Amino acid sequence: MTDQKNDHFRCGYIAIVGRPNVGKSTLMNELIGAKVSITSRKAQTTRHRIMGIQTDDDAQFVYIDTPGFQTRYNNALNKNLNRTVRDTLSAADVIVFVVDAGVFGQADEQVLALLPENVPVILTINKTDKIREKAELIPFAQKIAGLREFAAIVPVSARQRFQLNELEEEIRKLLPENPPFFSPDDVTDRSERFMAAEIIREKIFRYTGDELPYTSTVVIEQFERKEKICRVFAAVLVDRDAHKAMIIGHKGDKLKEISTEARRDMEKMFGVPVYLEIWVKVKSGWADNEAGLRAYGYE
Repeated sequence: MTDQKNDHFRCGYIAIVGRPNVGKSTLMNELIGAKVSITSRKAQTTRHRIMGIQTDDDAQFVYIDTPGFQTRYNNALNKNLNRTVRDTLSAADVIVFVVDAGVFGQADEQVLALLPENVPVILTINKTDKIREKAELIPFAQKIAGLREFAAIVPVSARQRFQLNELEEEIRKLLPENPPFFSPDDVTDRSERFMAAEIIREKIFRYTGDELPYTSTVVIEQFERKEKICRVFAAVLVDRDAHKAMIIGHKGDKLKEISTEARRDMEKMFGVPVYLEIWVKVKSGWADNEAGLRAYGYE
């Protein structure tokens, strides 16, 4: 823990919530200036509650990226994801409620209804760069503002970093006076082992599109961190041989791309060269199936 001595130092938990695919993970990554939550065009990429930490002289912002709240499918995975969202809301000091600019439907209303009345909420209208007539945002914001009281309304574009400083200042005003919870050098509460698995999962989603089910899992079987190199051995567990073929691709070309891109991101995050091996295995035979394809992370 840091030794900040500012008597009026502010620190608190900020929950970033919204329906799937409104840009919550991208927003958090841009706010903290580091990629700690994976992103893809595939909705519901975020499966876990992930903290991103940003510290300056006067405040520490502990952002919590949550899975998009699920309203369509009542299966076990979505129930667990929704439970994660509810638990996060109950512990938050500030809530950033994210919506797509110009789009506010039933799913957004259902998420809004979950937000506790005793926690300040900032309405964050994302992807404003996609709106040609900015004047359209005024009646759009007024419509949502009629549904509950917001502490602030901030239009942003996370990808273009438009008005992110303004959003941060609105959050700062609402944080309670607390000493910092984490070291000023921390950017996430997750381990490097966890982040390695998340990076691989992101690349799988990016390269396989919508065909691959969410039940696919990345397991880090071995993680060796040394001063000048990091060695990562991972297994991608899928339900069927057909899913395995999707990831491997023709003569292993898709798995090669996944491995190369994942290795590059790990090297940026860990700050050392990374040696990466990925096996793809069918879950039913994970314990004894060694027929997966090994992909080395070097070209």
